[in-house]
Amino acid sequence: MTILTVEQRGAVAHLTMNAPERLNALSDEMLAALQTTLDDFANDPKTRVITLAGTGKAFCAGHDLRQMTAMRQAPDGGAAAFKDLFDRCTALMTRIQSLPQPVIAQVHGLATAAGCQLVATCDLAVATDTCRFGVNGVNIGLFCSTPMVALTRNIPRKQAFEMLTTGEFIGADRAVDLGLINKAVPEAELEDTTAALAERIAGKLGPAVRIGKEAFYQQLEMSTAQAYAFAGDVMVQNTLRGDTKEGIDAFLEKRPPDWSQD
Repeated sequence: MTILTVEQRGAVAHLTMNAPERLNALSDEMLAALQTTLDDFANDPKTRVITLAGTGKAFCAGHDLRQMTAMRQAPDGGAAAFKDLFDRCTALMTRIQSLPQPVIAQVHGLATAAGCQLVATCDLAVATDTCRFGVNGVNIGLFCSTPMVALTRNIPRKQAFEMLTTGEFIGADRAVDLGLINKAVPEAELEDTTAALAERIAGKLGPAVRIGKEAFYQQLEMSTAQAYAFAGDVMVQNTLRGDTKEGIDAFLEKRPPDWSQD
C-alpha cells in the first residue's frame, strides 16, 4: 500500500496520506514520504497549488507513539532518536512554508498534536464541520511544544495556551473563529470546496503567487518598519515583470490577461 498518494489535476497536486490503520500518524515512513514528495514539487513550475488530505477516520493523529516507544530501547533512552524525529518533523513543517506553491490542508475527523501542527503550518485549511482539533499531548504527559510553535502563529496566545495545558479539543466552528482554519463545510462538500479554492488560486499569475508566498512568511519575522521597506522592494520587482504589465494592461483595457507563457 502506498503511504502517500499523489493525483495531478492540471496545475493542482492532490496529496493524500494513506495510513488509515495508524490514523495517518507522522511515522518515520510518512515523514519521509511527505518530505521527498514536497521537495520534488519545489522545483515543479507546472504545479501551482498543493492540497493535503488523509484517508480513514482522521486527517492526522500526530506522531506515531508506538515508534516513539520503541526508540526508548536505545542505550541513551531514546534521546538521540527523539531529537532526530522532532528535527525531521520541523524540517517538514519548514518545507511546507518554503514551497513556492500554496498548500491547502483538507481536514476531516481529527487533527491532533503534530497533526494539528500540520494544519496550522499549511498556508490554508478547509475542514468538515464535524472535525475536531487538539494539541492534547499533555493528557499523556507530553506537552506539545513543537506543535505549539505553529499553533501560536495561527491563533491568539491565551486560547493556544488553554488548548496546550488542558488538552481539550475544539470544534471546526471554533477553529474558524480563532483562525486555525479558513472554513468549515459539510463532509459531503469538503473535497469540492478544497478543490475549488485550489483552482481559484491556481488560476492567478503563478510567479505573483510564488513571490507573494515567500514575502508573506519573510515579513512576518520583521518589525512593521522593516516589513514595509522589504515589501516595497518586493512590489517593485513584481511590478517590473512583463506578465504583471500584461495583467495591468488587460485590466485597463477590460479584457482577460494573456498569461499563456506563465
